[in-house]
Amino acid sequence: MWPRSRQLWYALPLRVKLTLLYVGLLCLLVSGLSIWIYLDTQHFLIQNTALRIRAQAKPVIERWLYASEPGQPSLTAPLHPSSEERVRAIAEALATDLTSRDTVALVLDTQGHILANGRRLPEEPEAPPPDPARVAEALAGNNEVTYTTTYRGVPTLTLLIPLRVLPGDPHIIGVVQMSTPLNPVMDVAKRQQFTLVLAGIIVLFLGSGLGLWLTGQTLRPLNEIVNACRRITEGDLSQRVSGEERGDEIGRLARAFNTMIAQLEQVLRAQQRFIANAAHELRTPLTAIQGSLEVLLRGAQDDPAAVSRLAQAMYREVTRMNRLAEQLLDLARLESPFTVQRQPVPLNTFFTSIAPQARLLMGDGTFTLEQGPPVTLHTDPDMLTQIIFDLIINAVQHNEPGIEVRVGWRVENERVCLWVEDNGQGISAHDLPHIFEPFYRGDRSRSRRQGGTGLGLALVKAMVDALGGEITVSSRERAGTRFEICFPYSSTP
Repeated sequence: MWPRSRQLWYALPLRVKLTLLYVGLLCLLVSGLSIWIYLDTQHFLIQNTALRIRAQAKPVIERWLYASEPGQPSLTAPLHPSSEERVRAIAEALATDLTSRDTVALVLDTQGHILANGRRLPEEPEAPPPDPARVAEALAGNNEVTYTTTYRGVPTLTLLIPLRVLPGDPHIIGVVQMSTPLNPVMDVAKRQQFTLVLAGIIVLFLGSGLGLWLTGQTLRPLNEIVNACRRITEGDLSQRVSGEERGDEIGRLARAFNTMIAQLEQVLRAQQRFIANAAHELRTPLTAIQGSLEVLLRGAQDDPAAVSRLAQAMYREVTRMNRLAEQLLDLARLESPFTVQRQPVPLNTFFTSIAPQARLLMGDGTFTLEQGPPVTLHTDPDMLTQIIFDLIINAVQHNEPGIEVRVGWRVENERVCLWVEDNGQGISAHDLPHIFEPFYRGDRSRSRRQGGTGLGLALVKAMVDALGGEITVSSRERAGTRFEICFPYSSTP
């Protein structure tokens, strides 16, 4: 039975589940509050009834107990020498005087025996038998003995009043038992109980409707996310959900969802561009090789000079394709963190050691090393060397001969920043956001002519990411380009 109930629960919509939980908690709250109000009201009515009976009985008891003679009340007259006899003498009159249509009185001696019963008329209530334990408490001097009991099916309030020689005297000479049916109190409590139940039903009805509306409004962004996911699976990546301005969990979910979709859209677009560019890069050498082979098949193989020229052209294209394949493999391998071999690298020594080879890469250009503060960077020296050389080669390939490249480093804001800067023609604002994308080239004809594949900067960014750094670029046309690579200072020993 339980597994089936659990399946039914799981099959319910989330809106219904939240509403049921809300209504359940509301039922517990309303029920608990109603019970507390009912019991507290009943207790208040009983205590108020007891106080009323005690207040009405006090002057009657004092008038009869302190009379100079039986039947002649006098609060200032002394008691009879035998006080217990005095109680016996006034018991009947006292009990009768204390009894009314809703209250009956019994007078008890110091042994707990009944001396008098004030009930005279049939319409007056019947007195329940005294409780020996309660009577003993009253005879011990307790002035506040009050309890409820059920006598012949009628709930009854009983209170005991000790009789004393003098007011405040510890000597007890008897006990008066006052009893009254609680039917009027119970009637009031029942009417209040009916009112509370009716109010509770109204509150639950209104609360259920309000809860259903609130859960619907709260879960509406989730439904939008579900619908957006359905449309995204159909290929529409432009979908976004509302609710980002909310400060609750739904708002954070909406922001995270929209951010995820935006990044996914960028990744898919970049992937499409990558595939298109890769196909274009492969098609060019394949077309050249195919053209050379067609020339050879048409009879050019009999001309040694033509064969040599075509073979050299095909060799260049095959070499270029092989370099392209290697760079793609490098780009894929850089996604694995195990390719990074970190060790302490003093930057002064590092840049001094690579400076001669960097000058060779410059050809007709000028290489300038701007020394920074002595810093030891915890990184992979081989990968860092390849990053610097790739940036230098990129500057040489995309500028006219004779450019100047400056390399240096600095420490600021708990970061170590390296830069490679040239004074070349710069990068256009249109190309700048895309230069780190694989196969992207701002000037395709010149890059291809000089052997570029459009993977150099993509490899640089992948290596920087693998080392835990951040690369940025700033450039203006005909004013040069500056690449800056920053690593956290905490990565240094």
